[in-house]
Amino acid sequence: MPDPTTNPGANPTANAVVNPATGRAPLLSVEGLRTEFPTRAGVFKAVNGVSFIIDRGETLGIVGESGSGKSVSALSLVRLVAPPGRVVGGRVMFEGQDLLAASDKELRRVRGGRIGFVFQDPMTSLNPLMTVGDQLEETLRLHLGLKGAAARGRAVELLKHVEIPAAESRVRAYPYEFSGGMCQRVMIAIAIACNPALLVADEPTTALDVTIQGQILALIKDLQRELSMALLLITHDLGVIAHMTQRTAVMYAGRIVETGPTSALLGRSLHAYTRSLMLCRPTASDTTSRLLTIPGQPPNLAQELHGCPFAPRCPMAEAACTERDPELLELAASHTSACIVAQRDGLSAVVDRLPAGGGSLAGSAR
Repeated sequence: MPDPTTNPGANPTANAVVNPATGRAPLLSVEGLRTEFPTRAGVFKAVNGVSFIIDRGETLGIVGESGSGKSVSALSLVRLVAPPGRVVGGRVMFEGQDLLAASDKELRRVRGGRIGFVFQDPMTSLNPLMTVGDQLEETLRLHLGLKGAAARGRAVELLKHVEIPAAESRVRAYPYEFSGGMCQRVMIAIAIACNPALLVADEPTTALDVTIQGQILALIKDLQRELSMALLLITHDLGVIAHMTQRTAVMYAGRIVETGPTSALLGRSLHAYTRSLMLCRPTASDTTSRLLTIPGQPPNLAQELHGCPFAPRCPMAEAACTERDPELLELAASHTSACIVAQRDGLSAVVDRLPAGGGSLAGSAR
């Protein structure tokens, strides 16, 4: 994925951002985003220089292990990071406006209006003391000015839109009267209530069983196509990434380490971490081999890191990997990687040097 660039010649005042691949302004451009949490052990750099773009109507997936910075990156876009965490650097351009420089009043119009959010735990995301209808109507009142019968009618329409049966009566129900899957449908209804340009779905199926997961993903995909929304999908599931996204960014230790068209990235990974994630997936055809595991633990982000953050766990790490911080460089068409070995040895380096059998990835390429 090409890095966002500025085009001051087009409009010096706005310092407009363009996507080099299309020559047009993307819907969302994130540049050098940094979010930190002060702790007793030091400053925890949860998001460390993240950059990506999303065009109108497209789907970008962000994938990585728990704690890699995916969710914090999404919350940082509209300054929803809970204190003491804070966004300390970067730029988030959305529809021509820098959200990190926007006033609180301007941000309130964007949150839930032009950008809708679906969070990973619907049972705790909804207010247990309000009916689902009241929660929908609150969004409609704040962003669209709808009140009374008009708001209630729109709330019923939205529940029908996300395929909740008996919407006329269920609009008066409380969240505890819904299953987890139905609560997630309510969350989606709230997220799309104002026809947002961008839907951010943060692990939207984590708390649901497999059958319901498929239904929720299909619903999101259908709504995205119907409403012409862009979608930022955050997940740890590479199967979801393969099914739902057009482009993917892989995060590790608060950084993006690889980006590219999803089919290319999953078919021919250009970073050892992405390749390791792929090799750790179980397959239906292999029922005899042990599952691969990635040795070690992610680094402590409250400590100063030197070199590639994945190097201590990487089976193909070299001395150079611990000596310098790798840049995210384009190695193939719209396919970037922050892997020193891949940058030096070419596109086949990662695939050829990592194993394909069961066991541990530790030491396999040394």
